[in-house]
Amino acid sequence: MGASKTFHHADYELICSAQALDNGKYAPALVVCKQHWPKRPRTISVRSEACLTEEAAMDVAHAQGVDWIQNYG
Repeated sequence: MGASKTFHHADYELICSAQALDNGKYAPALVVCKQHWPKRPRTISVRSEACLTEEAAMDVAHAQGVDWIQNYG
């Protein structure tokens, strides 16, 4: 299991995580959930990117989550 951080943006909660890859790098992952009803967690497809650190992968997921909220939220 990789590291994860939770952020709040607008009316949403962003759960950003980093999954370890076989090559020693990390892949970003993102789950977006509204903070009020209807609360449906959604796994958002994150741009496939191999990051050198867990922190960098979570930053990529966070940035893409903010973009998703601005475009679809």
